[in-house]
Amino acid sequence: MTPQPFGQLPDGTVVEKYVLRNAAGASADVITYGGIITALRVPDRVGKLADVVLGFDTLDAYLAGHPYFGAIIGRIAGRVTAGKLRLPDGTRDLVLNDGANHLHGGLVGFDKRVWTVKAATASSLSLFYRSPDGEEGYPGNLDVTVTYTLTDQNELIFESHAASDRATPLSLAQHSYFNLAGEGSDDVLDHTLQIFATEYIPAADAGMTLSGQRTPVSGTANNFTLPRRLGEALPGIYRSHGENYLLRPVASPTPAPVARVVDPVSGRVLSVASNDCCLQFYSGMALNGKLAGKSGRAYGPHAALCLECQGYPDGAHRPDLGDILVHPGVPQRRTTIYAFSTL
Repeated sequence: MTPQPFGQLPDGTVVEKYVLRNAAGASADVITYGGIITALRVPDRVGKLADVVLGFDTLDAYLAGHPYFGAIIGRIAGRVTAGKLRLPDGTRDLVLNDGANHLHGGLVGFDKRVWTVKAATASSLSLFYRSPDGEEGYPGNLDVTVTYTLTDQNELIFESHAASDRATPLSLAQHSYFNLAGEGSDDVLDHTLQIFATEYIPAADAGMTLSGQRTPVSGTANNFTLPRRLGEALPGIYRSHGENYLLRPVASPTPAPVARVVDPVSGRVLSVASNDCCLQFYSGMALNGKLAGKSGRAYGPHAALCLECQGYPDGAHRPDLGDILVHPGVPQRRTTIYAFSTL
């Protein structure tokens, strides 16, 4: 695969774009800045391709600031309450970049780092980043490799492998915003969503701080065990935001189904499988029309949704909700599969 230039950082660092393709005609664009998926083109029920993720055409647009469109999130995806990282050898103070909390790895998380290409083929790209001891407050030198693979079955596979020289938390997530009708289409309120989880962790306040309380979805507005139209479900959900769902107490050996999204108009279906412990559903409620994407259309509220497979953000001291610690000599491996099909 031959990379394409995608711009330069202010310090002169070159950012490249790689285009993954499969035999079915689908394709995915990935840049080395943040490991961002800038475009993902998949067919509808009549075979017409459309780009189904939000994003930009230029590096400058990403550098100007955005809500983590398509990026690799780490070291910890989600909010760490009060930025307090409780580890076996004591408490660390992480950078506070979301009010009173630490969000998505801090001020300069993995989403703002330039990753090194380890390997590239026509349908697969492996990226590497070494996060040094102390970065954003985290302990340990952490080596992370992420591989994107686009299969001929229209699956986009996100795999990670990480190793550290001391105990440190790691909970990566892929933060693409999906609109199955196509980027730049209307909102996703007519999409239907199903989440295969029976428990979630409610937000404790308007800052979406996690309460840490296991709560059954039964009898709540957050119950997506059966498919529901988002436009009907969101008014009953706190801030119309979406919650963190508990999938399993420990990572499983192989990915299992966690969610399914359907756009009835295009017929596109997104089925998500993962071996991770949690799923953060986000409805895109904070998009406010100030950012315009590749189509030139502004991204308004609920222009897309996110399905972020991850560990529990406070899992370093809540192993009952999913242990996220990486120990020396014990690599962490995670896999999430975004499979596209049609009705």
